[in-house]
This record gives sequence, C-alpha cells and structure tokens, in this order.
Amino acid sequence: MADAKWLRSKKDDEQPAANNDHLVQSDDPNHPANLIPSLCAKFWTLGWVTGTGGGASIREDDLVYIAPSGVQKELMKPSDIYVLSLAAQAQSLDRRKRVYLRSPPNYKPSQCTPLFLAAFTKRRAGCCIHTHSHWAVLVTLILETQGLGKNREFRINNIEQIKGFGRGFKKSGNLGYHDTLVIPVIENTAHEEDLTEFLEEAMDSYPDTYAVLVRRHGVYVWGDNVHKAKTQCESLDYLFQLAVEMKQLNLPWITDIEPVVPRRS
Repeated sequence: MADAKWLRSKKDDEQPAANNDHLVQSDDPNHPANLIPSLCAKFWTLGWVTGTGGGASIREDDLVYIAPSGVQKELMKPSDIYVLSLAAQAQSLDRRKRVYLRSPPNYKPSQCTPLFLAAFTKRRAGCCIHTHSHWAVLVTLILETQGLGKNREFRINNIEQIKGFGRGFKKSGNLGYHDTLVIPVIENTAHEEDLTEFLEEAMDSYPDTYAVLVRRHGVYVWGDNVHKAKTQCESLDYLFQLAVEMKQLNLPWITDIEPVVPRRS
C-alpha cells in the first residue's frame, strides 16, 4: 500500500498545493520519484537510454510517476518527474489529452506515456521500462530479413536465462529452461505516441508476454513491480545479445533438446 503522504486527499483536490510538488518529495529511496532517476542512471551506463531516449514509469496504486521527455537520463532528479492519476486518465474522453497532478517546470511530457499506461491498465503492471538497447534493435533487424510470417516474433528456447520470465498475466511461476520465450514485434511509427494502438494489439494477441519489441527502435518491458520489470528487462537484453551472437555463429534460436533425467541412487 502506498504511503498516505504520496496520495492526494480530498482536501488536495479542493485546495491543491503549488504544483503538488509534495508528490515527488520523499526521503525514502524506494519512493517512485527517487527510484526512476536511480534506475535511469543505471540504464544509461548500459547504453539503454542514450541521448535522452527511453525511460521508465512506476505505478503506486492510482498514481503514475513518469520520466519526462528530453532529460539526460543519467542526470535526472526527482523534481523532474511527472505524476498523473490513472483513474482520472481512464475517465478522459480524449486519450491524447492528459491532466497531470504534478509537472516539472522545464520539461515536456514523455511520448511514451500512453504506452506506459497501456501496461498499467491492461496488465496491472507496477513498472514499465522502455529502452533503446542496440541488442533489441539488432534482433528486430535480423527478424526483418526473415521475410513475412517470420518477422513478427522473437522466439528462443533451451537457454537458462529464460527462467527470468513469468509464465504470463495472472499465471503463477516462471518459464522453464525448455520453454519457448515469445516476444511480439511491432513496426515503428514516426511519432512514439502512435505506437500505442499497435502495442495494445500485441498485448491482446500475446496475453502472456511481458514485453513488446519495436522494430528499429527498442523494447517495452513491464512487470508486477519494479524488481520484476527490471529483472525481466535485464534478462531480455542478455537474450537479445546472445541471439545476435548466435546468429553470427549460424546457431539456431530454437532447438530440440531432449531433457536430461536426473540419476537416482
């Protein structure tokens, strides 16, 4: 349950504080406004959010905390974070019009916002991460050369790191070593916000996926909480790099391996 001081009260609605800055002020390192800059600084060292690209968003109950557009991700501060109400956004007649409870003075809202919201509303995710990982981009380019019918999914099995992924929305447990991880691929658009309907379609077509690749662009990854989203994002990047290097060695991503049966004494 979110700390009461993070949430708007009825009094806040009637007499809001100046720009609701209290929503991003906390000494708790696990507060979303502190976690997002910390995570993005780490992602920058991995090359995931280079040149202000990419971002992250965290949901705490009804409140959604979002990294802004145009900020150097390794230099982001809690005061740079946007905050909106998920319930209020759901009631809006215009999906492209968003009313923020709290806005930083020097930045613009992220065009990733509606894609983050899709993960929160359709999957009840607690965190969504968007990276411009070059391994993710390379995988989509490799798939592009496979031709129609084979370019819409990234599939890999019999790799230990697959265990880092849950079995699917509302399902318990994680995938196993011999399971096949399937990540859908959607085509990029000139404006990031326009990806929303295609991301939502992919989520509907692949109800068990925790990620969607965007060709020549990057990947969106979500999880029930920050820990799971981060773990799955790291696992995916590992698998994407592995897949690119396997391709260079002419090794297949899908293999038929007979399970090893443990010896019993």
